[in-house]
Amino acid sequence: MEEEKKTKKKEQEKGGKSIYVVICLIILIVFGALIVALHNVGLLNIGEIEKAKNANKNKVTLKYTETTKAKSDGIYITDVSEVVEEVMPSIVAITSKTLVNSGYYGPSFFGEEQYSEGAGSGIIISQTDTELLILTNNHVVEGAEELSVQFINGKNADATIKGTSDRKDVAVISVKLSSLDKETQDSIRIATMGDSNNLKVGNGIIAIGNALGYGQSVTTGVVSALNREVTVDNVTAKMIQIDAAINGGNSGGALVNSAGEVVGINSVKYSSNSSLSASIEGMGFAIPISDVKDVIETLMNGKDDKSEVTIGIEGQMVNDSNYGMPTGFYITKVVDGSGADKAGIEIGNIITKIEGKDVTNVNDIKDVLYTKKKGDKLDLTIAYANRKEYSEKKLTVTLS
Repeated sequence: MEEEKKTKKKEQEKGGKSIYVVICLIILIVFGALIVALHNVGLLNIGEIEKAKNANKNKVTLKYTETTKAKSDGIYITDVSEVVEEVMPSIVAITSKTLVNSGYYGPSFFGEEQYSEGAGSGIIISQTDTELLILTNNHVVEGAEELSVQFINGKNADATIKGTSDRKDVAVISVKLSSLDKETQDSIRIATMGDSNNLKVGNGIIAIGNALGYGQSVTTGVVSALNREVTVDNVTAKMIQIDAAINGGNSGGALVNSAGEVVGINSVKYSSNSSLSASIEGMGFAIPISDVKDVIETLMNGKDDKSEVTIGIEGQMVNDSNYGMPTGFYITKVVDGSGADKAGIEIGNIITKIEGKDVTNVNDIKDVLYTKKKGDKLDLTIAYANRKEYSEKKLTVTLS
């Protein structure tokens, strides 16, 4: 009996194993059939998988990695709204009126006077107990009979010139605080000066100004180049080149960095000299603020720019094509009581050398004057007509 039970148990275990084997075989058959079916319909290609594995072993790919240069804020400016909101109360629009024609027989003829109106921009840089001081370009206010300033709230006030520097093309004008209502005084802000010496090519910048006289507007870009030599009205200066749009009326406005600091004074835009030439875009220039800070402080305090010196003459360049004249600066006017007058310089004289160097263009004279101050001595070589020929003499002029 016991033996029979053991035999039945073995047969049951054997039968169980057989069932498991059958189930496994069925699973394998189904799985295999599935693979064949997928292969047949193109959803699975075992051969291609192997080929892909082998191909990837020899494939050349780009290597992507994190740059080792740390990222810094403000390198390129995209949203400048917060900076502009902070700086805009410091920027003003300037309107100048210059008398260009007062009639055939003087200003009283028919009681009419004609004025030319110009537009520019300015930066509020300081405030005293009695006046508001505004920085702009000299060429914005030069020759102006009247000046008007418009503030951020749209209110206007008359302004007067505090001081100018033709050499640096900067000027400071003032507005009496008594002419400003409380709303205007509360709406304006003193600009924060930056250090233009810290600028790098590629830094993001913002240009704010009274473009085309339409009112304050904003353009953005980057510093394209530093220390660009730009010549305007025979005066050469080193400027910041920018690609932000600069248009008429922007002159005297602020060039601002990403921190909202004034790093330059918008001044010049290059344009084509010919309608046949390709137009030039993206070449604006600004005066570096650090280069003129000493002059600005001098003008703010109502003092003369010590760098503004004069010989006391007017004239033009000539050369041997002008009736055989020697190359030099031909004098057409001598200011009474000036250093030139006291030194014996006369109309018709030609300055051929200054401090021993040949005078071949006006800048040869201006470059030397820029290194001098009032009261300094200046050595000149003068050519003067001696019958049908020119003779030379050396003179020393005291600059005024």
